[in-house]
Amino acid sequence: MDLDAYAAAHGAEWERLAQLARVRRPSGAQADELIERYQTGAAQLATIRTTVGGSAQGEHLSLALWRARLLFTGVRRNPLRSLTVFAAVRLPAALYRVRWLTLAVAAVTAVVAAAYFVWLSTDPRAFAALGLPSDLQRYAEKDFVGYYSEYSEAGFAAQVWTNNAWIAAQCVVFGVLGIWVPYVVFQNAQNLGVSAAVMNHYDRLDQYFLYISPHGQLELYAIFLAAAAGLMIFWAWIAPGARTRAEALAQDGRAFFTLVVGLTVALLISGVIEGFVTRQDWPWPVKIGIGTLALAAVLVYQWVVGRRAVRAGETGDLEEFETGARRIVSV
Repeated sequence: MDLDAYAAAHGAEWERLAQLARVRRPSGAQADELIERYQTGAAQLATIRTTVGGSAQGEHLSLALWRARLLFTGVRRNPLRSLTVFAAVRLPAALYRVRWLTLAVAAVTAVVAAAYFVWLSTDPRAFAALGLPSDLQRYAEKDFVGYYSEYSEAGFAAQVWTNNAWIAAQCVVFGVLGIWVPYVVFQNAQNLGVSAAVMNHYDRLDQYFLYISPHGQLELYAIFLAAAAGLMIFWAWIAPGARTRAEALAQDGRAFFTLVVGLTVALLISGVIEGFVTRQDWPWPVKIGIGTLALAAVLVYQWVVGRRAVRAGETGDLEEFETGARRIVSV
């Protein structure tokens, strides 16, 4: 088939279809004509794709058809149903896709933190370079524990939540750069190792682990998830596979950006635990147990619910109807 001749013969019909699809409130006659031209255009698009495959003309017609379909079938979904689909399918599917990379980020963090801890604990000159002995001692004996009761419970929870949520969002948003996520992971691991070394030097290592355990389990895991999502977005355009780089970046970007919402909720829970639980005069097994249960709930959501969603064919991305044409081409 001569595609140029075919497009010239039916170009006026496609332009009329595109024109009708842009009418927000078509009249009865316009609606009838739109449906008729939609049916004809769909058959013509099938002919093009069967005989020629992908083409600029086909994409142009596909876009017009998508707009027409959206006009006469685009009834708004029930917001509660959309929220249910997001929470039960898309978010866990996206979480499940980053499961192994999340564990890899956790392992790297543990290795780097342990390396800094051992280095500073065995090298007096390196430890002395951290600051004045009086400042380090005050941090270990007063500031570290006092930090958890310095502000009101609600104010402290809101502060740590917004700070951690902002870091997690940065990991996802700037992950495409390929540099920001390794930097954040390294800085986080370094801070953990340095803090542990200072506390250990003044015989407060037990307090270090006791005070970070209730909230730290979920908080750290959420940061690991954010880092993994950012790296996956970066990898989408480095190694897109059978997709074009633009398609890979668009599809995985949409899928993993959904994690920002889930991570915000997870970090809110962590912030509530840090603000309202850690400072309480309760037995440590109770406080740490609350944090462990919160982390366990996220793990079940990611590994069990997410596995079911992925097996059902979900990726975390929007449905094809919602994304429209894969490529928009002007002819």
